[in-house]
Amino acid sequence: MQSKIRVGVIFGGRSGEHDVSLMSSRSVLAVLDPQKYEVFQIGITRQGAWVTGPDAWSALESGHVEGLPTALLLPEPGRATLYALRSGRLEPVSGLDVIFPVLHGTFGEDGTLQGLLELADIAYVGAGVLGSAAGMDKALFKDVMRANGLPVVDAILVTRREIESDLQGVIARVEGLGYPIFTKPANLGSSVGITRCRGRSDLQEGLQEAARFDRRILVEKGVPNAREIEVSVLGNEHPAASIPGEIRPGDEYYSYEAKYIMDNSELIIPAPLPQDVTERVRSLALKAYQAIDCAGMARVDFLMDARSGELYISEINTIPGFTKISMYPKLWEASGLSYRDLVDRLIDLALERKADRDHTERQFRRGS
Repeated sequence: MQSKIRVGVIFGGRSGEHDVSLMSSRSVLAVLDPQKYEVFQIGITRQGAWVTGPDAWSALESGHVEGLPTALLLPEPGRATLYALRSGRLEPVSGLDVIFPVLHGTFGEDGTLQGLLELADIAYVGAGVLGSAAGMDKALFKDVMRANGLPVVDAILVTRREIESDLQGVIARVEGLGYPIFTKPANLGSSVGITRCRGRSDLQEGLQEAARFDRRILVEKGVPNAREIEVSVLGNEHPAASIPGEIRPGDEYYSYEAKYIMDNSELIIPAPLPQDVTERVRSLALKAYQAIDCAGMARVDFLMDARSGELYISEINTIPGFTKISMYPKLWEASGLSYRDLVDRLIDLALERKADRDHTERQFRRGS
């Protein structure tokens, strides 16, 4: 009789956040209780090859996956099984009860992987196809926020083709936002490809840099003296919000270097905010989460004008950084939920969401 929950942890991936995924997944793998879970490692290389094995994480981290079997998940309901392809033979490794995707950015956080898991009819941690896609695309996310009356910073969406064919025309169009301007790939996280532009030369370079990472580029008005506030959200139909935290970057903004390389950014928990502002931030975080039909987890990021106190929803991360020192788990720890208990709760929520999906009727018969 099966007693342990069989968990497949997926990490790595083809996005620019491959290394961040490895950092996050190492922490998740370290706290999965072997008395409660049977864990299967599923790694995705930078080129998109799937591999499996008890040392898959170490192999991806070293860049040497030779000898590891190819991992396969078939997009077929009723066969929630991890397979290994060895010497041309497909061998079942184990049935899986739940997938824990620890993938940041494209091909993991954007609804693509979630679509595969929906086809396979397997439980998985985090948002579904809709919530993942809407949360990943910063421009679409802003549109959904505006439609729900939630505050966002002014921004203009441009495409890579527009930049390549008429760079000066794009510059003339977006300069109306007023400097400083931020250029961002619409579909990426961890501040990869983001540039703070103080003038036209910066803007030209920033647009070209962002276009390296996405075909959709968001050009966003800077918030004067912005404070960066973050809230962690957890749950399905009835989510809860953590206490807010504040980031004081060691760089001029919370860049990739400030997040993962430099050691001089401050994470202040709880954020030093008046009680009414704290409650407004938490309320807005929950509204943003529910507006895109999020599930499981997300971190909602805000910009706060330090002079006026005006709050703006910046973005939502449906698979936020998950190292033990990342803001998402640290905010829950400060709210009374330990890292280990948080991981357990996310797996429970995934199974709960799957049970809810199983109530959906897939066939229609006239007269029934």
